[in-house]
Amino acid sequence: MTPGAAPRRRAWAKPAALAILTAAAAGLYWAYGDRLEKERVADLIESRQSALVGWGRARPFLLPWVAWGGYTVGAILPIASFLTLAIGWYFRLVYGPWLGMGLGLLVVSFGSTAAATLSFLASRFFLGDAIRRRFPDRVAKFDESLKREGPFYLFALRLIPAAPFWLVNVGMGLTPIRVRTYWWVSQLGMLPGTAAFVFVGSQLPGVREIAEQNLFELLWPGPLLAFALLAALPWAARFLLKRFRPESPPAAE
Repeated sequence: MTPGAAPRRRAWAKPAALAILTAAAAGLYWAYGDRLEKERVADLIESRQSALVGWGRARPFLLPWVAWGGYTVGAILPIASFLTLAIGWYFRLVYGPWLGMGLGLLVVSFGSTAAATLSFLASRFFLGDAIRRRFPDRVAKFDESLKREGPFYLFALRLIPAAPFWLVNVGMGLTPIRVRTYWWVSQLGMLPGTAAFVFVGSQLPGVREIAEQNLFELLWPGPLLAFALLAALPWAARFLLKRFRPESPPAAE
């Protein structure tokens, strides 16, 4: 085998694979294209959406409690942002824009805090020793920061969207912070981000809107405003932290 044979084969592999996939996609579209038309797909999905919305409208008092329980369990997993958008979208369709957003905010706010507190308690009472052995440096950082800044440290972490939800819960469970303090500080700190995500979800279009409207009509003004708000959230969090951060005590000489 010549030295350049293998590189030449690798150079032809990607175009050949792309050609095969393109031919397969074209064949599938030729055979089943009539079943994949935009309107037919929209009708199929809209029927599922209508059934889901109908179920919620038939149970207006039960739905928030069901959503709260599902969100509390689901938010323990790393899918909280997706669930928040979904509740904002679903509650708008069931209750209308204003009531839907208000109820969605309540459900997500209390559900996320309940999920955070469950993870916090699990860390404190069941996983503490194992976590301390595995991540001693991070645990020490949580302890030191909490001693220096008190509950404001937790408030700052909750305001920062990039702070991993599960890591804050687990880390705080290894500190001496009280459960009651952890609950209300977490709920207050997560409220701006929760409101932003619920608003974004409430602005997402339904299936029929996607099928019937053009891109500009879909995005203006609600979704564009919602995503601009979401993009501005880290800057707003930074401003709030700078504005309300307590002064650090002077270092001992």
